[in-house]
Amino acid sequence: MKLKLDVSPDLAAMLRAEVLAGEKAVTAAMREAGGDLKADWRGQITGAGLGQRLARTIRNKTYPERGESLDAAAFIWSRAPKIIHAHDRGVLIRSKHGFYLAIPTEAAGKGRGGARLTPGEWERRRGLKLRFIYRRNGPSLLVAEKARINARGTAVASRSKTGRGQVTAPIFLLVPQVKLRKRLDLARDAERVAGRVPRLIVEKWVER
Repeated sequence: MKLKLDVSPDLAAMLRAEVLAGEKAVTAAMREAGGDLKADWRGQITGAGLGQRLARTIRNKTYPERGESLDAAAFIWSRAPKIIHAHDRGVLIRSKHGFYLAIPTEAAGKGRGGARLTPGEWERRRGLKLRFIYRRNGPSLLVAEKARINARGTAVASRSKTGRGQVTAPIFLLVPQVKLRKRLDLARDAERVAGRVPRLIVEKWVER
């Protein structure tokens, strides 16, 4: 006697198809979650007044970069980790060599792309020398003499031969240390997005 068993539908084929669907669902979910967290972090940075330039340092990548996997993962990071960490934790900043930290005033203006200028850069750009003024009851100063304040509120070299409109402008405040307050909470957004991942996987799986 010869017995033959035919299973319909093909269970092995169904299982392979389900595994493929799972790989695609997990990868798509991680890709969406990574993009969402990048957007949330960038929004939090700009919302804290830290600017678009710092926000654009937030990047994300999904692994594997090609194809799909049940072990897919999203990696979100910053190209300026020290600055992000300082605002995320709130840290005490001191000069590396025991000198002063130079904090630019409004009269210092900005460099390219809105970057803050160092005292040396400021002197080279403005063509003026800075003079140190020690103050016992408050931050010491670096000031520019024989300067004028332009329409933007920035100190520039005065061309007046009579001295009209010339001022001595404080350009930098000098302090031994600065305590940055905590302005970001990146872990909050990360936990919220991570909590959505299981639902995203189910949604992507059902869609497929």
